[in-house]
Amino acid sequence: MSLKIVVLAKQVPDTRNVGKDAMTAEGTVNRAALPAIFNPEDLNALEQALRLKDAHPGSTVTILTMGPGRAAEVIREGLFRGADTGYLLTDRAFAGADTLATSYALATAIKKIGEYDIIIGGRQAIDGDTAQVGPQVAEKLGLTQITYAEEILDVNLADKRITVKRHIDGGVETVEGPLPIVITVNGSAAPCRPRNAKLVMKYKRALGAQEKAAITKDGAALPYAELYDKLPYLNITEWSVADVDGDLKQCGLSGSPTKVKAIQNISFQAKESKTLTGSDADIEGLIVELLENHTIG
Repeated sequence: MSLKIVVLAKQVPDTRNVGKDAMTAEGTVNRAALPAIFNPEDLNALEQALRLKDAHPGSTVTILTMGPGRAAEVIREGLFRGADTGYLLTDRAFAGADTLATSYALATAIKKIGEYDIIIGGRQAIDGDTAQVGPQVAEKLGLTQITYAEEILDVNLADKRITVKRHIDGGVETVEGPLPIVITVNGSAAPCRPRNAKLVMKYKRALGAQEKAAITKDGAALPYAELYDKLPYLNITEWSVADVDGDLKQCGLSGSPTKVKAIQNISFQAKESKTLTGSDADIEGLIVELLENHTIG
């Protein structure tokens, strides 16, 4: 028996390697100055999904992401590694969403996808670190959830049960849950496999509608245009709010109760440097300074 798996993925700014331009003067992430990447823990989740696909012939893996047109790159990366298809939620009405509005949009898209046994995503995104979206999606769909997963140990399709090893403080635990289910994967799980050369050749020209429009906006011809009619899998599906029957009041800023009360600028704008020795006193002094200015702690 086969599985239908949906992988929740996000394109995020790479906040792991930041420089002096990483933050704006207002203290927010300068997304234009940072490269966009596949959220690391979502890659861990993709690997778990692909392992299930390998173990259960006939299974399908679908990538679901939300963002601007360029977020189609996340879907291509998934296809290069073994996913079967993908959907991009893209609409100006989705902009400015907090975790509540994001989970609403993803849940409505999953309902449109229809059939699913496992919905899996990373524990959290590196541009937010909230770990809220996965559990909120589970609540909106009325599904059981398993969080902090490190490995999916077994899927019993006859009994519709799944066994998962999850990371907890002080160790690990093994839990079971019913299908369908939502799982969020920890960064300590197995890393995602590399791109498959054959799949890269197959999907390298896959594009979303917005990407095609950007290429042809000045009257330029779309390269290999005939392929998009001949090979439907090269057309990345884009969905708007209307396509998923979403409620505009629950999308984007309208559906986001989170309000920014204050912004503290922690950007790296110091014009002086400090040289430390390896002494305990220097290290202790640095830690105290970082705690006092709330850079850490």
